Parts: sequence; C-alpha cells; structure tokens
Amino acid sequence: MAVRKLAPENMQPGSFVLSPETEAFADKEIAKYPPGRQASAVIALLTKAQEQAGGWLPRKAIEAVAAKLDMPDIRVMEVATFYTMFNLEPVGKYFIQFCGTTPCVLRGAGDIKRVLERRIGDQNHVTPDGTFSWLEVECLGACSNAPMVQINDDYYEDLTTENFETLLDDLAAGRPVHVGSQIGRNRSEPFEGVNTLLDPALYDGSVVGAWRKRFEEQAKAETGEAAAAVASVPQDGKAAKPPSGRATETDAADTPAKRAKEGERPISHTDQKEAADPSKATKVEPKEAGAQPAPQSGKSYVATPKKEGEAVPASPTTPEAGKPPSKAKGRRDGSESKPGVTVDKDNKSS
Repeated sequence: MAVRKLAPENMQPGSFVLSPETEAFADKEIAKYPPGRQASAVIALLTKAQEQAGGWLPRKAIEAVAAKLDMPDIRVMEVATFYTMFNLEPVGKYFIQFCGTTPCVLRGAGDIKRVLERRIGDQNHVTPDGTFSWLEVECLGACSNAPMVQINDDYYEDLTTENFETLLDDLAAGRPVHVGSQIGRNRSEPFEGVNTLLDPALYDGSVVGAWRKRFEEQAKAETGEAAAAVASVPQDGKAAKPPSGRATETDAADTPAKRAKEGERPISHTDQKEAADPSKATKVEPKEAGAQPAPQSGKSYVATPKKEGEAVPASPTTPEAGKPPSKAKGRRDGSESKPGVTVDKDNKSS
C-alpha cells in the first residue's frame, strides 16, 4: 500500500471549525454508541468533515474531529491516512474516480483515461478553475456496465469517448446530467436489449399449476406400467423370477451346472485332459542354491484353543501356585504388593 501523507503546509488552511450542521450530525452519530465509546463514530465524522471542507481533509479538520470525539490527534490521523476514501489533498468541484481494473479495460477504459489526461491533466491535478480533478482507483463494482467512473457520489456507466466528452461539457457548463448508464440501459439489463422471458404465458397465469399436471401424468403412467406387469403374471400365479444379471446364474454361460442340467458330462474330456497335462501346469521358479528361509519368531500372537480338561498355561503375568510374583507392581489405588505384606494408602501394613 502506498504511503499516504497530508497535503503540504502551503495548501493547508489556517483553521477549521465544525459547522452547526456538522456538529448536529456528530452529536447524532455519537449518541448511537455507549458512553466512552464515542470513538466508534470517527469514520462518520471524518466523512462529514471532508464534505464540509470541499471534498478533502485538511489537518485542522482532522484535529477538529479528534477534539469532538475526545481522541488523540494521532489516532484520528491513523484512520484518515489509512482509508483511501479520505482525500488528503484538495480535489476539484467534480472529483472523478476512474476505474482502471480489468473488466473496464476490456470494455474501453483506456480511451476514457486518455480523455481525462487530455482535458484535465495528470492524476491529483486540479484544473485552474477548480472544476475537475481525477484519480485512478480499484474496481468500483459496476463491472456489468463497464467502463465507468464515479464523480463525487454518483456512478456514470456505459461510457464511450463521445458521451464522456459530452458529460464533462455539461458538468463544466452547469447543465443537468443523467446519472447511471449513458446509453439508456436500465440498470444492468442485457446490453443488446431484453430478449429473455418474453413468453406471455409467463405472465398471464396459464402456467400456474403446470407442475401439478406433470406429476399427475407421471403418476398415471406409473400406474399403467404396474397394471401391465400384473397382467403378465402366468396362470399358475407365480411370476417369473427375473435374472439377477450375473452370467453364472443364467443360461448364457457354459458352466458345469448347465451341462449337468442338460444331461451332459459336467467336465468335458478336453478340459480334463488339459488339466492333467503337466506342460500346462503353473510353473514354480526354483529356489537359488543356498537360499535360507526367512527367520521366524518364536512368539505366537494367536490364542491356542484349550482342550477340555487341560490346564491354562502359565503366563508371565500369572504367578505359579506357591511362588510370589517376580516383580511387585503398583496398584491403581496407590498401594504396593509385597510377598506376605499388604500396604494400603495410609502406609499401614498388615
């Protein structure tokens, strides 16, 4: 973000006093917040002070807002220099914010910029009569009506070099101008004119309930299909079981079950001969000379079923009868186990 500084001292006015209108506005804004939270109104008051000063914020205006809100000057200065909507240098009577981002550029914003440079000069330059100044800004959110500019608080859209020249002439002469689209477009409707939703049936009520008719026709068709399925049931009352789709469960596959069903030999002599042919057996690669099998662990992690009447084998955690455990372990209740001695939490032994 570019460093934003106040205007040079030779441009700064000697004083600034909030007007009665600005004072009344400030009191109304401050009243919206709890006592001690009046600093929350700083942006609103800076905006009003900028309007009173003619579109920009002199140092004295920033200090007047700080005094009204009982804030340090530097805190209000931080806000004013951070937000680009606050102008820190004088601007023309008609301050033009030119959008130069991609959607506008694709629609001819470059031509609009050349008009500004030819008629007004460089950015942040105020014409000698104080009428115009301009600044290139980021997207202003009217992409569907590009190219466009914002002049003071209003948008002027669908610009061409011709209608933009006319707009500047009318503003300079004090003639009334049309805000918004400069080609007569209604808001953001299609550029070539409205050619959608033209069917009169959309507006005369004839399509109301069409969805209900569609559902009723669909239900009627499904009822007819069900009746046809019932009529196709054989006389014995048993409906034919449809095939599941698996080849082995239909007559499409030549399987041993199908051969047996048809009275043929389930395994043909040809298949049996091929199965007995050693030349067609799966080949096993011989082991290399001296190869040893991989070492196996002596531990078993699979439980072996116990035969009826067989004793449970001793485990490392199960002491043998008559022998104390090999290692005393702490209990959950904090006591310890010792051979022949029991120690509880209170260190009482028995």
